[in-house]
Amino acid sequence: MWACWNRLTGCIPQTTWSLYQSMSWMRSHPAFFVRCAELVPSPRCGEALSVIGSRKRKLTSEGGDRRMLVIRRLRCTQCLKIHHELPDCIVPYKRYESACVEQVVSKPVTPATVAADDATFRRWKNWFQEQTTYLLGALRSIAFRFHQDPVENPSVSTQTAHHPFGHYVGDAPGWLARIVRPVANSNLWLHTRSAFLSG
Repeated sequence: MWACWNRLTGCIPQTTWSLYQSMSWMRSHPAFFVRCAELVPSPRCGEALSVIGSRKRKLTSEGGDRRMLVIRRLRCTQCLKIHHELPDCIVPYKRYESACVEQVVSKPVTPATVAADDATFRRWKNWFQEQTTYLLGALRSIAFRFHQDPVENPSVSTQTAHHPFGHYVGDAPGWLARIVRPVANSNLWLHTRSAFLSG
């Protein structure tokens, strides 16, 4: 498809027009471009991924500042499924940084410093509580698949929401991102209920 513009030739390629529109948008809406330094295979079948475009993704920080990320869309060369390349700071289907969600779900009584309302905090806590058993099973499955030693269950009951994951990802800050990455990259991430109900 061609869009008329040049008086000498009469038109320009559509890709040039799309680039012009994208650059105009970028001047008024600063964004961060996300690109992985690793070559990650398709989480579904393990084949190569090729870049087919990008999409915008809004992300809210702890202080309530909103950033625009431009993430790459990748298509598997074998199964033709489309995947999005998410950085570690994003939990799939969440609008806040993973550090914000981690802070809320790991502190049961202490008020979090995240700029969100109490209803959002409750949703995150409920989501994490509902997903804990599944995520532990997914991490156990990944460890088994890569011939890791099985982890023994602790003899003492857990004190915090994220304590059972400590055997797999540790308990240092960033533990939620360390859970999300292997589960999502192994095609074991569950879609959230709201993603199915919205539209």
